[in-house]
Amino acid sequence: MIRELIEKNRTYRRFYQDIEVTCETLKDLVDLARLSSTGGNLQALKYIISQTPEINNRIFKTLKWAGYFKDWDGPQEGEQPSAYVVVLHDQRISKGFFWDHGIAVQSILLGAVEKGLGGCQFNSIDRVALAQELDLPNHFAILTVIALGKPKEVVVIDKLGESGDIKYWRDQQGIHHVPKRALEDIIINL
Repeated sequence: MIRELIEKNRTYRRFYQDIEVTCETLKDLVDLARLSSTGGNLQALKYIISQTPEINNRIFKTLKWAGYFKDWDGPQEGEQPSAYVVVLHDQRISKGFFWDHGIAVQSILLGAVEKGLGGCQFNSIDRVALAQELDLPNHFAILTVIALGKPKEVVVIDKLGESGDIKYWRDQQGIHHVPKRALEDIIINL
């Protein structure tokens, strides 16, 4: 079951924008992150959830969508995410955040897949602009943004070719291909 969720948990960049992700669904997903382990049990992460078009648009314009697709600025209107989770570090609680946001994001994304949704995690964010758009107090640092919605694209895992090129790509049918190294290539036997 967990393997199936992980295999379906791809990075989706196009969504059925008109299919709503409810506030209750977003709260359920953030609750999975809340229940996940945190370094020193400090629980220094906070979350902003959005499923309204106005706030979604404010978040959307601060994101950079696909580094390997140089001629693509992200999904068009109608294919944009229906919801977002902005993951924050509350610096009043701790100076660092350990690995917490990685665990939290994985929990949220696996929960989204279980609900028939998909997502895309962002590190390429104009954090200054997003903090201004959301009117964030200074004690919050933006760690990452998760875009969520009903996926409008097919993403498949391919075996990494002999060239070793790890760049994802889309074929003529719009299927998104993600090359992955073989298991025997990542386990080092001593």
